[in-house]
Amino acid sequence: MNALFFKRFLKRPFQIASIVPSSKALVERVAKKIDFDRAQVIAEYGPGEGVHSREIARRMRPDARLLLFELDPALSRLLQRQFSDDPRIHVLNRDAADLPVEMKMRGINHCDYILSGIPFSILKLDKKRALLKKTYDALVPGGSFIIYQVTNELKQHATIFDEAESEYFLQNIPPMFITEFHKGPFLNARPRSKRRRRPQLEHLSSRNSA
Repeated sequence: MNALFFKRFLKRPFQIASIVPSSKALVERVAKKIDFDRAQVIAEYGPGEGVHSREIARRMRPDARLLLFELDPALSRLLQRQFSDDPRIHVLNRDAADLPVEMKMRGINHCDYILSGIPFSILKLDKKRALLKKTYDALVPGGSFIIYQVTNELKQHATIFDEAESEYFLQNIPPMFITEFHKGPFLNARPRSKRRRRPQLEHLSSRNSA
């Protein structure tokens, strides 16, 4: 375990979701939910010491971009050092809620995938819903918001998304819910209206192997 990660957890236990980084099995499971052949822009909220970020960087296309939003200054500096030689990766010591601002500054219209390990359960309701709205708006139609969390409470707030698929992944300490929220595609080349949006569907499974 990275010593810095442990120290930052002790200092900010409510900002960092777990006392240990994600297991290799969890990292691989989450990465499998991303279609790297089509992903041009990926954003990650709360990458911590970069265990998921490294796997994403290893798999993503040479012309893809990865935006890492890490609020903790020490972890942000660690990420900067890790990825200093990779021009595809942008480490941002900013709140995840600043995603729309960063996208506009960089000329990015949409993200294909947004990944998050931040503990949504501790966020105030208004901040939680505001971040979900910004996340939904940032995604390309057909894009996905992928989270890994100790609890699965976020699904009751993420009704703006068109579909949700969850699994309870045991090969991690602690076990995690991995949930993929989907943003529906355009119908007849136009955005879907709220009245025509399908009810959110959820598929829940428990898996023990990667």
